[in-house]
Amino acid sequence: MIAEDKKREYVRRLILSRMRLLNTNGFYGLLLMHAEFSLDFVIETAATDGTRIYFSPKFMDDLSDSELDFVLMHEVMHMALYHCLRTGNRDPRLFNIACDIVVNSNILHSNNGDKNSITLQKYGESMNLAPDGKDGYNYTAEEVYEMLLDNENKKVKQSAGGQSNNNKKGGSRNKTMGEGGDWDDHGKWKDSVEGDFNEDENKEKAKWQNRLKNAAEAIEIRSASTSRGTVPILAKRLIKELTEPQTDWREILSTFIQEEVVDYSFSPPDKRYGDSPFFLPDFNDTDVIIKDVLFMIDTSGSMSDELITLAYSEVKGALDQFDNKLNGMLGFFDADVVPPVPFCDEESLLSIKVSGGGGTDFAPIFSYVKNEMPDNLPSIIIILTDGYAPFPDESCSLGIPVLWLLNNESVTPPWGRIARIKAPIKD
Repeated sequence: MIAEDKKREYVRRLILSRMRLLNTNGFYGLLLMHAEFSLDFVIETAATDGTRIYFSPKFMDDLSDSELDFVLMHEVMHMALYHCLRTGNRDPRLFNIACDIVVNSNILHSNNGDKNSITLQKYGESMNLAPDGKDGYNYTAEEVYEMLLDNENKKVKQSAGGQSNNNKKGGSRNKTMGEGGDWDDHGKWKDSVEGDFNEDENKEKAKWQNRLKNAAEAIEIRSASTSRGTVPILAKRLIKELTEPQTDWREILSTFIQEEVVDYSFSPPDKRYGDSPFFLPDFNDTDVIIKDVLFMIDTSGSMSDELITLAYSEVKGALDQFDNKLNGMLGFFDADVVPPVPFCDEESLLSIKVSGGGGTDFAPIFSYVKNEMPDNLPSIIIILTDGYAPFPDESCSLGIPVLWLLNNESVTPPWGRIARIKAPIKD
């Protein structure tokens, strides 16, 4: 048994480590907010089962603060990538090494290539390169596994009378870090394979996907300027997939497309007459643009951070789909309106900060448009909301088309065009 004061010391160290990471590596710190911790007297080092992070008391006593930070980053990345559920029929030893290479490579990149960030003093430098010599973050764990398996099979063929059992289950699952040291215990991992997860496992996977997305956006989109380090490469790759807008904005906004053609321009000159002493005009292509779109995001108390992030991603998605040829304004509302800010490209959009948090009222949106924008009325008003508020009379819209983009199936506005996006799974 461990004395209560010793237990409190372990808790204190874990909390302090998480606080350090929130400050120095915010992406990992935010992920760790979803992790639970346990002491385990059976394992010799550290482990995770996808829900909890386990520590041997003796192992934790041996870790410096910086080493503890790395262990937590390493384990929470296994959780976030649900490595614990992806072994399937693969050789556990090789798959464990593959997962560690991917995780360590991303941690190294997040710490600007500082090798100390993936090193335990008593165990040596951790592996971060795939067998082809490239950084592990370029690949999935499965891709690195296939390289490792191919190397193993080549070695077997070169050994007289050797036999390979790499395709069989078995081999030690425990304490695998390949050549980097024996400290990371994968013994709590399951044999599930992608596509064969049960209902609970699929829900857990969806939760971690949302957590990855939200953590990456919190660091990148919301400009956590006090955080050092960067979002891991794999998270950037996943975030692009996970935050892909659900709305076909080209179809929705097709009515509002404007084609602008500039017939002649002296810049650039027509290249067909490059040897001429005269600058001759050239024809420019047609520009398809959308002008004067007003986006209003609901930031009332009923809208969680995840729902607001989802709405924000849709606005960015509209900009992306029109290749930054969309000029508009983005504002926020609860019981009042935060004045909209113009944007014309990704940089100006991402500089607009979220505001709000009170009750919900749609009427102030239309009052603001009427009173503050009479000389430059929007071509369309797009309201991203959960819809939980009384709807004003349609006459308030001043004849401007209104799109209600709702994150649920429960609310149906009495007027205006309606589109729906799927809300993230709640914890």
